[in-house]
Amino acid sequence: MFYETAANAHGLRHDPFKAIVAPRPIGWIGTKGNDGSFNLSPYSFFNVVSDNPKIVMFSSSGRKHSLRNAEETGVFTASLVSRDLVEKTNLSSRAVDYGVDEFQLAGLTSKMGRVVEAPFVGEAHAALECRVTQILQPVGLDGEAADSWMVFGQVVAIHIDDSIIRDGRLDMGLARPIGRMGYMDYCDGGSDVFELQRP
Repeated sequence: MFYETAANAHGLRHDPFKAIVAPRPIGWIGTKGNDGSFNLSPYSFFNVVSDNPKIVMFSSSGRKHSLRNAEETGVFTASLVSRDLVEKTNLSSRAVDYGVDEFQLAGLTSKMGRVVEAPFVGEAHAALECRVTQILQPVGLDGEAADSWMVFGQVVAIHIDDSIIRDGRLDMGLARPIGRMGYMDYCDGGSDVFELQRP
């Protein structure tokens, strides 16, 4: 199969693009609004983009609540989505009115960051506290802005549950991070972990 994306004539029932870029880690983004409300939402357009300094990015398709809060406050958190929390992660993805607390909606504990004024998931095996460094709206070849906003944040503090640490490393078999595979498919990143040394 070959097709050009301008016409997008792939002939399949569903667009395969996002399934090709997989698995994608899920950033469970926690924010606090200027009105004091808490927001929690999973983003599969999420990744680490720099190690020095430590920078992560999530991308909001449309102007969602996480974007609004990160813009207004300049901070956010990213909690690790693991297999034991996947159902609650799914509950927190529900489209609700601004100000509705998804932590409560999903039956999760909200913990306030120690360095930034944003909540993270208390039950998560790991969480990152971040300060916004940039918010960019990407453009296409035609120069038109996409209906997406990329929020970059420098990680200023990290929480790790000691229960997933073995021999001085995070044990992915214990953490069991979840990845987005495209469509409504997900994978358990701890189910088939193997080590490969670079040549």
